[in-house]
Amino acid sequence: MTSPDVRPVFTSVLTDTPIEAVGNGEDSRPRGRGLKKRLFVTGLGGFVGQHIQSRLASPDSTWQLLPGASPYDLTVPDSLVDLWPQLPDAVIHLAGQTFVPEAFRDPARTLEINLLGTLNLLQALKARGFAGTFLYVSSGDVYGQVAESALPITEQQPPCPRNPYAVSKLSAEFLSLQWGLSESWPVLVARPFNHIGSGQKDSFVIASAARQINRIKQGLQAPQLEVGDIDVTRDFLDVGDVLSAYFALLEKGTPGQVYNICSGREQSIRSLIEQLSDLAQVQVQLVQDPARMRRADQRRVCGSHARLTQTTGWTPEITTQQSLRAILSDWEQRVQQE
Repeated sequence: MTSPDVRPVFTSVLTDTPIEAVGNGEDSRPRGRGLKKRLFVTGLGGFVGQHIQSRLASPDSTWQLLPGASPYDLTVPDSLVDLWPQLPDAVIHLAGQTFVPEAFRDPARTLEINLLGTLNLLQALKARGFAGTFLYVSSGDVYGQVAESALPITEQQPPCPRNPYAVSKLSAEFLSLQWGLSESWPVLVARPFNHIGSGQKDSFVIASAARQINRIKQGLQAPQLEVGDIDVTRDFLDVGDVLSAYFALLEKGTPGQVYNICSGREQSIRSLIEQLSDLAQVQVQLVQDPARMRRADQRRVCGSHARLTQTTGWTPEITTQQSLRAILSDWEQRVQQE
């Protein structure tokens, strides 16, 4: 459903490949006190995971991050033994191999991480006596090609994965939901669409544009932006709203259900790049780079968050302008440090 140009990529802490099956076993954040509930999160080293750490560091958070007792790799079951000195009240499973081209190059490894890694996690939690809420973070990519007449995409849309990554995520969805039925755990599935925000790698189209615009503004690059196919529309949501949706599901979600996490609006990539340029007050020329031109089969994407809103009361709160300003500010500092 989404083009590889705008898919999230989480990089492993052990290799340069886009894999996030690994945890670092460390957490320097304050643990919180009192009645805070304990939350274990896989994939803390990724884009979303880093924002979760910041969110839970707030004194106002009702959750405290429960670190693993040691480094672990979801594809190595033995590394998950004795991982939790204390039982978590809930788990958010973010970790995964999320880069679509890599999934085509090595589908077996993608399935090993995304499907078997999830199984290993579930088995380790069961062995530890876990019976809390398990939130599996899947992807809107599982819907595959969706006719424009079927937009906005609801959870009633039959999944039709078009790449090994989406197959692995849909398979892990079914595994997680089956585990909930068999073990009587409250299991929920989130299907986030494209999300943006500070801290994202410049392998993503909006982050790449923000980096280039800041380089131009600082005199480090000619006033030309190299882009791919930017006339597609996508449903972009700020990472802060994504996190709020995850926590809303932990608190109020219905076990056994699947939930879209999206803005409910489609925006063209071109329009977001133009807004970035206007906000930075930089005149740029858009130049199509043949290496970036992977024409997307899906020209338009727009999701519906009606089920999520009806169940939890969640709605998007962060405007596109707020997101883009934060991204530009983030990249201004990062470019200065390059």
